[in-house]
Amino acid sequence: MTDRRFPRSVYGVGDEPDPRFSLANERTFLAWIRTALALLAVGVAIEALALGADPVLRFIAGLIFIALGAAAAVYGWVSWLRTERALRQNRALSGPTAGVYVVVGVVVAILLLVAGMLL
Repeated sequence: MTDRRFPRSVYGVGDEPDPRFSLANERTFLAWIRTALALLAVGVAIEALALGADPVLRFIAGLIFIALGAAAAVYGWVSWLRTERALRQNRALSGPTAGVYVVVGVVVAILLLVAGMLL
């Protein structure tokens, strides 16, 4: 019987891993999606609430949060693909890479908001 699961680039290779590992990988993916939604919500809220910050800096900070949210969603999917493929091929897992970029982006956006409020 042919495996009809999507994506075939993942499920068409290797052997079935222990379900616990696949489920942990899925939970990590969903955590990245929750993070992406939170970042998007913050970006929208910054503009919707019209905080007492400089409008240009507030807009840039909102864009940073929205861009980070979109990037987090994409990273979550790509990371899930790589990890699931590695599990199926009994290869070592790659280390996390996106966390530091999210932290730096959030700090920069917050500093922009603070600077905009102080101006």
